[in-house]
Amino acid sequence: MEPLTEAQQELYDWLVIYIRENQHSPSIRQMMRAMQLKSPAPIQSRLDHLRKKGYIDWEEGRARTIRILQDVQGIPIYGSIAAGYVNEAQPEAETPRFNPGHFETKPGDYALYVNGDSMIDAMICDGDVVILRPIKDPKRVRTDTIVAARVPDGTTLKYFRLQGEKVELVPANPNYPVQTFPAEQVQLQGRLIGVWREFPGDDI
Repeated sequence: MEPLTEAQQELYDWLVIYIRENQHSPSIRQMMRAMQLKSPAPIQSRLDHLRKKGYIDWEEGRARTIRILQDVQGIPIYGSIAAGYVNEAQPEAETPRFNPGHFETKPGDYALYVNGDSMIDAMICDGDVVILRPIKDPKRVRTDTIVAARVPDGTTLKYFRLQGEKVELVPANPNYPVQTFPAEQVQLQGRLIGVWREFPGDDI
């Protein structure tokens, strides 16, 4: 299927949950509130793109007839993130989906594969999948929240600490140094809400 933009994915994920829970489609006004938009135009644009890409359809001239054509379960995996020294996040050629079972997620949540062991004392290991929630207001992020942070050299997974005009990105492994950056050089992209680890099957 043709991939979705972040804005299209956010609306699609919300529609899937709403229709599944309510057994009918929402109104444009409800979608505007959910997406925090003041105009129906961007909602209609996203709906049109979702329809053209084969994710949804509706009956022309009738309200609340949106139906899901492709109920793609789970949250998107947007590539990998360094849990070691900072490096560029590695995107996937296509966006796979990840279904964390009964773990409660919200529209906009996403996942990344972990590369490295700098967060091992926080029980985050190389090869794990971390589930992240986008940070809408960086000023409300609490000290020692585990975040995906973008800095000049790339993106990394670390504890967040604000020290005056500087940000410390702190590892959970004594073999790695604390990284310090001017606050304006750090973009907080998401906060950790869960970790998923696959265990080898028992072949005995």
